[in-house]
Amino acid sequence: MKRLALSFAALLIFAVGISAQTQTQVINQRQKNQQARIHQGIRSGELTPREARRLQRQQVAIQTQKRIAKEDGVVTRCEKAHIYRHQNIASRNIYYKKHNNRCRI
Repeated sequence: MKRLALSFAALLIFAVGISAQTQTQVINQRQKNQQARIHQGIRSGELTPREARRLQRQQVAIQTQKRIAKEDGVVTRCEKAHIYRHQNIASRNIYYKKHNNRCRI
């Protein structure tokens, strides 16, 4: 009986972990796209080192928010909306920094 309870608990923890992962697929893809845009801006010289650092810090903050949201195994609609809002802000910042006529020398 004890073995059954432990195996059920392990299965439940595993399922909750998978559930939290599948709930953030859109967030993960947007984050990959934003990272690619930042790296492309660095390679092309559109972003200065300082701009790139600030944009990377924003990405780290979003990653931290996502990790905190997943800690309990369920990402609520409110948590997703909060992360989406921050991703929208980060996306705008990436665009503005890449198009502000400052470039790496």
